Amino acid sequence: MSKERVDVTLVARGLVASREQAKRLVMAGLVYSGTDRVDKPGTQVDDTIQLSVKGALHPYVSRGGLKLEKALQKFPVSLLGKVVIDIGASTGGFTDCALQHGASLVYAVDVGYGQLAWSLREDQRVKVMERINFRYVDIVQFSPLPTVAVMDVSFISIGKLLPKIAELLRPGNDVITLIKPQFEAGQEFVGKGGIVRDEHVHMTVIHRVIEQAKSHGFCVLGLDFSPIKGGEGNIEFLLWMQKIDVSGQDSLCHTNSFSVEKVVQHAHMSDFS
Repeated sequence: MSKERVDVTLVARGLVASREQAKRLVMAGLVYSGTDRVDKPGTQVDDTIQLSVKGALHPYVSRGGLKLEKALQKFPVSLLGKVVIDIGASTGGFTDCALQHGASLVYAVDVGYGQLAWSLREDQRVKVMERINFRYVDIVQFSPLPTVAVMDVSFISIGKLLPKIAELLRPGNDVITLIKPQFEAGQEFVGKGGIVRDEHVHMTVIHRVIEQAKSHGFCVLGLDFSPIKGGEGNIEFLLWMQKIDVSGQDSLCHTNSFSVEKVVQHAHMSDFS
């Protein structure tokens, strides 16, 4: 009985289009042999092994694109013809989604290196900005200036990035950010496996981020939960806000169109992918 790498086997059986896609799906925990999850693309498997891919395949280079896709469906934000900055680009799920929704240019910013999918590196509409800590970028690095910011960051609180986003954007510009409670709550609220399970902690974290956003001249307009959990199994949230002229904040900003508590409760009752 011969053996082959699981990523090669997935392609050979027509379950995925490429080894790159196979690797992403394995790393995302979506490939199974019976009821056992396959967690390494290089795992050697028998040619008769049963393999399946959990959930429907999606059109983005990573599952992160599904998160931004939901935000664009939920919130009245158009990326058509917009210049977008993707903060925490990583593999490029948000970047890919932005391009497929009509963005004319995407600045893919990440403190890491070598993570962005090759297809995006080759795309003339993408400016790759690796090994760059967004907190310390200079506005002169962006020409033209971004008109929309999307953000999915780890191991740092959103509040630390808001001052630079506020400096970069202009009144009327949109921001869609993913809120990851495990990086916003104190360590005492993060449980086994790095998961925040308490819905009250989720509410506290979201309210704090909203207040931080308002203090930096943003009007918070929408909130929803991510359609999929994070890699560790955390429920995550999508926040939509706009940069406003601070002098007109009281008259222009209306944030009572959603209830943080209701969104969190709905998330905890949902059946995630």
